[in-house]
Amino acid sequence: MERATRGVALVALSLFVLGLTLGIGAATAPDRGVATAGDGTTGTLVGSQGGGPGWHEKGSVYLVENGSIAWREDSADSYFDVTMLPDGTVMAGFMHSGYDSDCGPYETPCTKTGFRIIDPDAAGGPAVVGEYAFPVRTAKNSETHDVERLASGEYLLSDMEHERIFTVRGVESDDPEITWQWNASSFYDAPPDPTRRDWLHINDVDAVNQTHYLVSVRNANQLLLVERGAGVVEVVNADHGGDDGSCQVRGEQLADFDGDGDVRCGNPEVLDHQHNPQWLGDGAVLVADSDNDRVVELHRADDGRWEPAWTLTRAGGIDIRWPRDADRLDNGNTLVTDTLNKRVFEVTPDGTVVWSTETPSDSPIPYEAERLPEGERVGGVLYGPGDESGAESSTSTPAPTPESVPGLSLALVGLQAVAPWTPFWFGELHLALAVLSVLGVVIGTGTWYRG
Repeated sequence: MERATRGVALVALSLFVLGLTLGIGAATAPDRGVATAGDGTTGTLVGSQGGGPGWHEKGSVYLVENGSIAWREDSADSYFDVTMLPDGTVMAGFMHSGYDSDCGPYETPCTKTGFRIIDPDAAGGPAVVGEYAFPVRTAKNSETHDVERLASGEYLLSDMEHERIFTVRGVESDDPEITWQWNASSFYDAPPDPTRRDWLHINDVDAVNQTHYLVSVRNANQLLLVERGAGVVEVVNADHGGDDGSCQVRGEQLADFDGDGDVRCGNPEVLDHQHNPQWLGDGAVLVADSDNDRVVELHRADDGRWEPAWTLTRAGGIDIRWPRDADRLDNGNTLVTDTLNKRVFEVTPDGTVVWSTETPSDSPIPYEAERLPEGERVGGVLYGPGDESGAESSTSTPAPTPESVPGLSLALVGLQAVAPWTPFWFGELHLALAVLSVLGVVIGTGTWYRG
């Protein structure tokens, strides 16, 4: 009888601790919604990767106006880069499964990726009115994350399936033509078949001018400036000659395929698995430095190295967690997509939040955001000493918090992948206490049963 009583007491205590942990976390969580007025914009366009397991379901494109969603299109498993075109339609990189035709070498139903054209004003609500897509081996790490329409009428795409960038013309016809491509195997040591490995994870390409494209090679911690017809002409965060471990994580990324004892891997202290860079001008680039949980502006030093001139690691009382987009706006502020905190916000050069919105609960994982009507531009106000803005170098550094528990980061990321609806404030300490509480319930139940 005494053993049974102890078991009941342990279960009760464990449930109390769990409830107290979750209650305090929810009650003390900072507000992710910050109102704004008179900013002269027509809204913020967001591409959401999704909200299902692995973030490959429930993707959406939506417009945020005056703190609410004005319209939304959610027919794809995942959406990524979003751009409003001059005619008011929206171009969005996407991935979707379940195609039953034109699957190339893959069995039906297959997964396809590419881009869609969405008409927000279609009769009956926002609708897809055009699509360019090609089949891929898997829905994971094979998507087209970025697309741009060039002045030439071509479309410029990043391609993680074949690890390349390419341009295509005639997408409105039944026979689109690839007019140019650059394959990463011409610069990096390639595996036998890039489609079977998350090798480089090329996740972004931007046209800097008519002939030069800025490419984000996530797994190499590098940005490349590729000249059409000439190849790579500049590397942001070139091989640092140190430990290549950050570029070989999970055993599925870069490797020494040619046996020369080295891989092209940038210094993870400068960039670590980044997303969506913006070319601010010759010698300056703004980057969502994802695995470093920060936004960073890099400037080219006199010796050719790229160094941080401004960083942002905390905003609105919340540590930034795995950001995947940062745009320098015409007003001199910066728009940030804070993926794992499930928010999009705008900050001044000193890190003050002037606008923020949380993402919808059924499609909570944002990939990229674009402020309208300007969109993402080439060029922008620089931060740092001696720049065009005249601002001092500004660094926002997080204060130590009780939510940091070494060794639980990977488990927390895994939880967020399986359960994207996990509250943004649920940190490592919450996870540790929740695990201990569940163990207490299991042990207490067993003790009660044996008693």
